[in-house]
Amino acid sequence: MMKTLALYGLTLAFFFLSGAHSARITFTNNCPYTVWPGTLTSDQKPQLSTTGFELASTASSAIDVQAPWKGRFWARTLCSTDSSGRFSCATAECSSGQVSCNGNGAVPPASLVEINIAADGGMDFYDVSLVDGFNLPVSVATQGGTGECKASSCPANVNAACPAELQVKGSDGSVIACKSACIAFNEPQYCCTGAYDKPETCPPTNYSQIFEQQCPQAYSYAYDDQNSTFTCSGAPNYVITFCP
Repeated sequence: MMKTLALYGLTLAFFFLSGAHSARITFTNNCPYTVWPGTLTSDQKPQLSTTGFELASTASSAIDVQAPWKGRFWARTLCSTDSSGRFSCATAECSSGQVSCNGNGAVPPASLVEINIAADGGMDFYDVSLVDGFNLPVSVATQGGTGECKASSCPANVNAACPAELQVKGSDGSVIACKSACIAFNEPQYCCTGAYDKPETCPPTNYSQIFEQQCPQAYSYAYDDQNSTFTCSGAPNYVITFCP
């Protein structure tokens, strides 16, 4: 009996020391239009209870995540269902044909929120990434937890500053998304690949600086991590806001 209790105690201690905890992710839509959030769990782990859903303007919805967990979130826009029942979106499409993304990621350009809960040392890491381009403003903030726990936000409409060669236009001719230079041109100096695969050889470009100027807290390109990654420990709640 004592041996069983000791083993239980060690297991419980490991659970807490490893930083394992659950977190609630709340999505709030401040946009003046409906969005369709998508979720993707990384590292070939099981997907969350929902991988995509509809979120009306001013509405909120929450899902629970059991740590350790790593993945990303985004919002699709201008979505509809055709006569055959296939669901699709004009931006951040996940190509599942359904409201649920079913393990598919967002097709660029897409504004991404990346969260790593209870990573090495039990810390949470999170950011807003525009490495895959931009489709709508977004922020992520913690509630509770210890450490810096600062909010990360891209509140600007990058589409309004997007140069013509990066623009994605809707059926009415308006700019609905902005590609990153890597996505638009697929060249090593923009993607930080090949001979440009180190911070020393892949500095900011004129294109990435556009994203940086509009949203200085967000990742603007692959090596823009000095002021774009945020940390917190044991945060029980995260709030992701579209159009903050």
